Amino acid sequence: MKGALSWPFIRLYVLTLLYFSANSILNVIIPLQGEALGVTNTTIGIVMGAYLLTTMVFRPWAGQVIHRHGPIRVLRIILMVNGLALLIYSFMGLGGYLIARVLQGVCTAFFSMALQLGIIDALPDKDRSQGISIYSLCSYMPGIFGPLLAIGMWQTGEMSVFALSMVVIAVLTGFVGFTVRIERQPEERGGDTTTGNPVKMMLHAMGQLVRNPYLRRCGMLMLIASLVFGAVTAFVPLYAPQIQGGSAAVYLMIQAAVVVAARFLLRSHIPSDGQWNTPFIGGTMFMLISGSTAVGLAANVGSALFYSGALLIGIAQALLYPTLTTYLSFVLPKAERNVLIGLFVATADLGVSLGGIVMGPVSDITSYSFMYLICAILGILAASVALQRRMGRGKVTGTDGG
Repeated sequence: MKGALSWPFIRLYVLTLLYFSANSILNVIIPLQGEALGVTNTTIGIVMGAYLLTTMVFRPWAGQVIHRHGPIRVLRIILMVNGLALLIYSFMGLGGYLIARVLQGVCTAFFSMALQLGIIDALPDKDRSQGISIYSLCSYMPGIFGPLLAIGMWQTGEMSVFALSMVVIAVLTGFVGFTVRIERQPEERGGDTTTGNPVKMMLHAMGQLVRNPYLRRCGMLMLIASLVFGAVTAFVPLYAPQIQGGSAAVYLMIQAAVVVAARFLLRSHIPSDGQWNTPFIGGTMFMLISGSTAVGLAANVGSALFYSGALLIGIAQALLYPTLTTYLSFVLPKAERNVLIGLFVATADLGVSLGGIVMGPVSDITSYSFMYLICAILGILAASVALQRRMGRGKVTGTDGG
């Protein structure tokens, strides 16, 4: 095999699967542990949201650091820090979880940027969308088995099993991570010429979220959609028992399996030509709205609608991120591409964090069901952004093409 499915890239995908396995377990264990300790949904949301909120802060800087020092050197350092974070989960309580979530968030900022930018630099244009899609697929694949493992660990009543799993994942991830290699395409060498004062460059790059029409639109879409994804991850483990026949493990497994299947089966259909595909993206947002509505109404209707929501949200999650990332990899200025893609991914991180931090108080004041209906309304706002008049073609020149 060659291209995105060649052996060097398969090793990167295996590393991705191992790295995100811990989080698929933690996404279930942390809410359950919090509820058992009697803490509020607001507190649970803060602990859950701290992970990607930290990732968001460090992601743009990660793009610069990786450009200067290379993805492999950065990758090896952050894998050691990640191992430390997983050990904290093993030996400390909920208070320690917050510290570990922050450390893990820093690691994820550098890990995901190192692999995604490495894939973008190493693959030719025609294979780029497939590489990004398969990477993203592997980051969600642990969601198929992770929730089931987490529920099993929780039901045993022995947190030592959970602690051991974190240690094993840390060791395996470190071992595989120290053996991977990432080589850049010859024509890409020196393509990203980002130099100068890092602080000034970062402020300039952040201004592009407003000035750059391509980054502004994609960032807005990803922010709102990710808020819905984050609310699902944070509170489905607590919402599912309110639904007749509902199971958080089954829901999360269905959603993750759909993400994996859709990203693999549909990877060649994701646009990879630098064009804004309004029908494709609009249809994806419609599935997100429908899925959120189904989850919100499931408390009154039953588990069939609940699991239908998992199917629809899973498809939306599978398609939106790789589509927008690939599009931006073509239309952003090459000299700033690493940093600007880092900012875009940071909007996804922020959205997931807000899903826990903001929607936690909303669910405390109202209910889980009403909170998911609010998510559907936010999805409608995101769809209105996607369905605005077609974006202009070609690279950004500083004018508003949107």
